[in-house]
Amino acid sequence: MTRIAAHRGGAALWPENSLLAFESAIALGSDLLELDVHLTRDPAVVVIHDATLERTTDGRGPVASATAADLRRLRLRGPGATLTGEHVPTLDEVLAAAADAPAPVGLLVEVKGPAPGVRYEGLEELVLAALARTGLQGRATVMAFNPDVIARVRELAPRARTTFLVSRGAVERAGARPEQTVEWAVGAGVTDLGVEYTLADDRLVAAARAAHLALGVWTVNDPEDIRRMLGLGVDIITSDRPDLAKRLQRGDG
Repeated sequence: MTRIAAHRGGAALWPENSLLAFESAIALGSDLLELDVHLTRDPAVVVIHDATLERTTDGRGPVASATAADLRRLRLRGPGATLTGEHVPTLDEVLAAAADAPAPVGLLVEVKGPAPGVRYEGLEELVLAALARTGLQGRATVMAFNPDVIARVRELAPRARTTFLVSRGAVERAGARPEQTVEWAVGAGVTDLGVEYTLADDRLVAAARAAHLALGVWTVNDPEDIRRMLGLGVDIITSDRPDLAKRLQRGDG
């Protein structure tokens, strides 16, 4: 059965990657929480999408130049860019919320970098250690666009679930067909493939099944697109509107 993942906790509903978002996504019955992690100067693992602070907070500059304490003093922007009382959470805070959930919730942890194609040295170790501390490694999948991140996670934790993320732009630049992304994922040694939803069709689903890969799609917000992905039978639909996706899955809309 298709599982619904709250993208950044439900970015169309609450401040993205906030504790409020993750706790609210859990409350509405999301199957998975999707989140992004960066490394601070301390170093600490914090949950924020961009490598810089301007878009989602009232701060400025690179995340890597700030400390966790610096980030705690900032305010997150909600939908529409309105400032809220929410702060940039640490990974430990988000994992604690997941661990306290009344029903088990899965985690899709996307490991980011300070720039495209660049790794934070040591971030993979800290993420895996945090998952182990909270006993959530069995519910978590570590994701990345950067194959070097995937390789490092597989080196450190060969049995961990991993997702290779592929954008439409990457497929077009390679002159490839969508189903060829399965070959890329197999080559990376991952358990899951996550693609931009516009790449998903019957051929891609069949290729993923044949390769024994779980297939996730992102970021699916339009009702008709959600229905199409449900019809294809993808394993995971990641949405900024997990409430809508769950409702459509139940047949309520």
